[in-house]
Amino acid sequence: MRVAVAGCCHGELDKIYETLALAEQRGPGPVDLLLCCGDFQAVRNEADLRCMAVPPKYRHMQTFYRYYSGEKKAPVLTIFIGGNHEASNHLQELPYGGWVAPNIYYLGLAGVVKYRGIRIGGISGIFKSHDYRKGHFERPPYDSSTIRSIYHVRNIEVYKLKQATDKEQAGKATKFLALDKCLPHRDFLQVLEVEHDPSAPEYLEYDVEWLTVLRATDDLINVTRNLWNMPENNGLHTRWDYSATEEAMKEVMEKLNHDPKVPCNFSMTAACYDPSKPQTQVQLVHRINPQTTEFCAQLGITDINVILQKVKDKRYLFGEYEEQGDLGTDDSEEDRSEYNTDTSAMSSINPDEIMLDDEEEEVVSACSDMNTPSVEPSSDQASDLSTSFSDVRNLPSSMFVSSDDPSHSPTGREGKPGETVQSGDEKDLTEFPLKRLSNEHEPEQRKKIKRRNQAIYAAADDDDNDEDRDLS
Repeated sequence: MRVAVAGCCHGELDKIYETLALAEQRGPGPVDLLLCCGDFQAVRNEADLRCMAVPPKYRHMQTFYRYYSGEKKAPVLTIFIGGNHEASNHLQELPYGGWVAPNIYYLGLAGVVKYRGIRIGGISGIFKSHDYRKGHFERPPYDSSTIRSIYHVRNIEVYKLKQATDKEQAGKATKFLALDKCLPHRDFLQVLEVEHDPSAPEYLEYDVEWLTVLRATDDLINVTRNLWNMPENNGLHTRWDYSATEEAMKEVMEKLNHDPKVPCNFSMTAACYDPSKPQTQVQLVHRINPQTTEFCAQLGITDINVILQKVKDKRYLFGEYEEQGDLGTDDSEEDRSEYNTDTSAMSSINPDEIMLDDEEEEVVSACSDMNTPSVEPSSDQASDLSTSFSDVRNLPSSMFVSSDDPSHSPTGREGKPGETVQSGDEKDLTEFPLKRLSNEHEPEQRKKIKRRNQAIYAAADDDDNDEDRDLS
């Protein structure tokens, strides 16, 4: 079986398929499968462009939308994983994988499928240590922080893949070169000859072992910003082995009606780009994809996006209650359909490459690793504090913010007194007062602090007077 492997696609599907056609003319036969290794950019419309973490000058529609609308069809089965330059709102609709267009399949956050007896697995995104242990809490519309964290790999996806690793097949893995972008005179495509099972069907199939692992780990789903670890055999967890058993795989096959074929159930969930009618103000919506709904219902697992919407609804109701109580809410900015994701100020070292200011993210990662506070932040505070621990001062024990405080704690930057740090929702944090963990009432606490400070100043004055007297 001839398998083509492409590097970063960047939405250049027309050029890639044209190159495949040329390779077929020069090679021994047609290509049976195309694997794309990230930065696929399944952009359907202008709203999707705004969900790519790239400077505006690099937001180009390219050609995927023609395959999404049905104007064109992929000439070869195409399977891809996500990278760090994606229409994240589109891919988020398919956390367990699915069709983004006819004959073009996304593996999901992590996934394993089979084609002609060949097992194909992959994981989407890039690694950043400060987000690795968090849950999948992001949802559109994204803010300036979540538009990046959405594509950061999480430990639960790595954990799932480890449970589904076939040790007997590990030594038979296909290897290929690191490939370049789809540009002239660049090595962006490689064609390999891969042994396959001649008796296997010529259509995409689910991997039963992988589906069994998904069912087993369904209770581990986390949609919060909390940092957490996967179960280990360390005496702290009642279960740590979620690998598939023969009995569990039989149950999965029964749920599939003994037919592991991936259904061709693609459906459009968003309006497609129309060059004659550009719509720059298309509203960003958090969608539930019918493919994911069908998949989760068949296996009896949880749709992450359904949980995220329920959390959003609860926060909205809670926000209304707070507003009535004149307490404010920290979620209003995140729920806006329009937000500032303009990163035009970022510089690009290579003019031919779509770049993020990854140095900024590396700094964040280093700070979170070296300066993590001894008291682990809880709930939503975790992600806000993790954005830059270098900006957080170690406060006395009496100054820690209470865990029931709905606001974010303001922190001053060293060397810049009076400057405030803004969270992802860009609110001025000085409007929220600090709470003190004390059994005393605040007025009494203030009086005691005032008296204690006066005593210190008085003692200092006495010491200065004594020194003056000695010098005289």
